[in-house]
Amino acid sequence: MSAGRRKLANILQLGLKELRSLYRDPALLILIVWSFTMAVYSSATAIPEAPHRASIAVVDEDQSQLSRRIVNAFQLPYFIQPAAIDLAQMDSGMDAGLYTFTLNIPPGFQEDLLAGRLPTIQLNVDATQVSQAFTGAGHIQQIIATETAEFARRYRSNEVLPIEAVVRTAFNPNLTRAWFGAVNEVINQITILAIILTGAALIREREHGTIEHLLVMPVTPFEIMLGKVWSMGLVVLSATAFSLRFVVEGWLDIPLQGSLLLFTGAAALHLFVVTSMGIFFGTVARSMPQLGLLTILVLMPLQILSGGTTPRESMPELVQNVMLVAPTTHFVELAQAILFRGAGANIVWPQLLALAVIGTAFFVGALARLRKSLQ
Repeated sequence: MSAGRRKLANILQLGLKELRSLYRDPALLILIVWSFTMAVYSSATAIPEAPHRASIAVVDEDQSQLSRRIVNAFQLPYFIQPAAIDLAQMDSGMDAGLYTFTLNIPPGFQEDLLAGRLPTIQLNVDATQVSQAFTGAGHIQQIIATETAEFARRYRSNEVLPIEAVVRTAFNPNLTRAWFGAVNEVINQITILAIILTGAALIREREHGTIEHLLVMPVTPFEIMLGKVWSMGLVVLSATAFSLRFVVEGWLDIPLQGSLLLFTGAAALHLFVVTSMGIFFGTVARSMPQLGLLTILVLMPLQILSGGTTPRESMPELVQNVMLVAPTTHFVELAQAILFRGAGANIVWPQLLALAVIGTAFFVGALARLRKSLQ
């Protein structure tokens, strides 16, 4: 057998060994399944588009036609029937978690409104109910503003403005938050799992003592590293394809605009980068707890500052320039362009080129570190 074919055979067998080792690790298998199914679903549905059966209580000190009109405007399915309470019950009800929102309509509210004295209404929000608090507060303000404006005009109408802005929403016409949350979670899980699996594979070799067995075999650090990279990358890539097809498109019914084949190729290139990072972290850490702590320290800025959570344009210019060396910045940009906007290779090629350059640098650095650690 020629030297080249022998190297390929060694890389293949080392990768198959990693797959068998992963198969015998139920904790990591459960983590993979959870990350690309329930984690994606929960991220897409964690913060609802609108409040759903939110609890609200009203202290109506005015007892006027306008105050009753406001109270009657809180209806299902957004709010349950408003509870009529007094001032003494308002704070105690919030402290006990009985109400997410409490509204205090002061005495003389209708009279002050009609007299043009700009009265105010107190709205208390239990911000520990995160999923309801942010969306519900805006809905309540809109309901109060609409009802008071129509009452002051004494009729319901659609006011015609002298200038009308025609808004056309591209790529997500209904501004459905779940579309962004699900795809962004898949992108995050690709990075997280690739780093954890490859780093854990190297740590497992050291903890089980099999690294010494490899050193006496006719294999090189390059073959050892490449075997771990292709095997763990294949696992994450397969889980990604499954998640996009059956969880995002099937379960959540989210349309994906671009070519899944192009995204899969870009994801494979990104996996080449992050699996090399995982190997590097595995040579630095000496145990699984150390690997976990090191991964957290690196993943948090990678995810927060890569543009997946907050647009890069809103960040300081220094942070934008520094994050250009991070692979997640380019992967998030091309993934959103492909899956949201249907971009082709002629648009995302700069990000693909950047990933190739960064991946080569990380692979060379991780290989040098691996050779040093094995010595």
